[in-house]
Amino acid sequence: MDAEQLRENAHKMVDFIADYYKTIEDFPVLSQVQPGYLRELLPDSAPTQPESLQHIFDDIQAKILPGVTHWQSSNFFAYYPSNSSIAGFLGEMLSAGLNIVGFSWVTSPAATELEMIVLDWLAKLIKLPDEFLSAGVVLVTML
Repeated sequence: MDAEQLRENAHKMVDFIADYYKTIEDFPVLSQVQPGYLRELLPDSAPTQPESLQHIFDDIQAKILPGVTHWQSSNFFAYYPSNSSIAGFLGEMLSAGLNIVGFSWVTSPAATELEMIVLDWLAKLIKLPDEFLSAGVVLVTML
């Protein structure tokens, strides 16, 4: 997939997800399927040829969404509150697109330092003692 195909397909994906969020309350919150339902709906082996994105969307709509608990539904009240937001989805998109591996400063200085700054903001917001702040110290682990 080249950059232009990515652009075209990403627009379609965002439209699909936006439509899902727009209609999420139309779904029963808890899946109504029985164990093993999906095996009956999918072929015994993987496709040998690529399928169109529209065909994949159709399969998701008809076969996958009925077997999903819709945690983002405003009607969902079990366990704990919704775990993401539409704005957060955009951040996830960016994160996946940049594919930053941030397990140390060396692998991504910007990710490490941004994490420290945002955690300092959070610590100040909830009025933690200064001992919880990073104080701008970056511990660099050499590989």
